[in-house]
Amino acid sequence: MSIFVPNKVYLRGILLHYFIQKKSAAEAHRILVQTYDDNALSDTTCRDWFRRFKNNDFELEDEERSGAPKKFQDKELEQLLDEDPSQTLSELGKILQVDESTVSKRLKGLGMIQKQGHWVPYELKPRDVERRFGTCELLLQRQRRKDFLHRIVTGDEKWIHYDNPKRRKSHPHRLCIWWDQQGVIYYLKWEVLTHPLYSPDIAPSDFHLFRSMAHGLADRRFHSYEEAQKWIDSWIASKDMSFFRRGIHVLPERWEKVVSSDGQYFK
Repeated sequence: MSIFVPNKVYLRGILLHYFIQKKSAAEAHRILVQTYDDNALSDTTCRDWFRRFKNNDFELEDEERSGAPKKFQDKELEQLLDEDPSQTLSELGKILQVDESTVSKRLKGLGMIQKQGHWVPYELKPRDVERRFGTCELLLQRQRRKDFLHRIVTGDEKWIHYDNPKRRKSHPHRLCIWWDQQGVIYYLKWEVLTHPLYSPDIAPSDFHLFRSMAHGLADRRFHSYEEAQKWIDSWIASKDMSFFRRGIHVLPERWEKVVSSDGQYFK
């Protein structure tokens, strides 16, 4: 019995169908993986096609490539960063079909720098400075109340890649994690605290948890999702309560630095 193997154009047509149904790129990618497994398009590719659809580009066939280098507009790069500011130079280059050095030069031209793994403006706009200052000033006032830090739950997401030998490419999976000062949790009834834009330096998952995880992930290659999941479970189990407590209890110090810097980035 033959097994149907979808080609790229077929899968792009399915993406267009989900785009018209107003599903997100992440939802469409999840459905493709559930249906076609290793033959599904990558998450990065799905997001790239959704970006094209939003720009009224509905041509599903590959364009003929000339010998001239690919060009892109700044707004394309800015849109990608709005969708996911944690994308690497390599990931951005693949989507825009240019090399990493080209992306790096354009990011510098746009005044973007990396902080805690996120692309943020080197010079904050006045409204962003005001939001950072106001948010941290308010949180410092609330922190003086009893048990405020004990009730904080923080979370974020990080992409974990593993090698897929069947497709000879790296396969990404999104890790979503929620934690408090006692360790990793999964769900809880909580109040959502205000968090200003472009502020990974006061987001515990960015400056503490994922930063520590990145050291363990350096130069490590996974060959299956199960292997990556096993490593993550082991990494979490290796951290005692003091590690998570430290990530939460350093927040007032960081809020103080933002207020002392009048909302600007601190060193």
